[in-house]
Amino acid sequence: MTASTSTTWAATSSNGSRFSVSKSSPNSTRPSPAELARLIEAELQRDRNPSRGLAEKAYLKSDLSFLGVPLPAMRQLVNTIRRRPPALDRDALLQLVRTLWSRSVFELRMVAVLTLEAFGPLLRPADIRLLERLIRESKTWAFVDELAIAIIGPLVERAPALLAVLDRWSADTDFWVRRCALLALLPPLRRGAGDFERFGRYADRMLGEREFFIRKAIGWVLRETGKKQPEIVYAWLLPRCGRASGVTVREAVKYLSPQQRSALLSAYAAGAHLRRASAHALR
Repeated sequence: MTASTSTTWAATSSNGSRFSVSKSSPNSTRPSPAELARLIEAELQRDRNPSRGLAEKAYLKSDLSFLGVPLPAMRQLVNTIRRRPPALDRDALLQLVRTLWSRSVFELRMVAVLTLEAFGPLLRPADIRLLERLIRESKTWAFVDELAIAIIGPLVERAPALLAVLDRWSADTDFWVRRCALLALLPPLRRGAGDFERFGRYADRMLGEREFFIRKAIGWVLRETGKKQPEIVYAWLLPRCGRASGVTVREAVKYLSPQQRSALLSAYAAGAHLRRASAHALR
């Protein structure tokens, strides 16, 4: 093939490679975002599994339509897009994401999220407005967690001024936005770095919440932080066990030492006993 060879994008049969494409050249042309979105939908439709889709819709309790395409197949599709030159630029990326997200189809929205992850380095601080919109419209952990950990967290690390946005989100009335504020701090904490003090402030305000997805998120971040920094997790949680939920504590202690785990579980049990006694006295 010569340098003048053009690339042909096309949806393929289900047993062929996704987006069949000839050997590309520096001058090859990528489909427009709208065309690429149509090709993505065609590929997803080809892999649809209605029975799986019904089960996933019920599991996530979602109002979206579901095609029943497995997550690995969606990741493979996004990887193919990422590898095919010419690369998406930022404007095309954002247009593609908006187009895919505009459809009330779970898999199209998930591909939008996975594409943001694949092209994450293109994102700029100003794109936090779009990401906030996606979080508010997600209404499920399946989108929120991926957006928070794989996309927003790395963006905030590159642009620390966005921590002010997380501060605002941590007090939002939407619990999915509050969950995102917690989980966006997770990537560096997993590495033994990060801003545990800020996480502690967020979590301290949310510790008494009854919302499962908040309780679980606090425990999740504590659990992952405990792999590298068990002492700060132990020191933070011990005086708060009386307020923490069982979900939070059970998650948090998973990677702590047996002695730390025993002390925290005992403190939680004592706090739970006091709460029951107090509730009984008020009857």
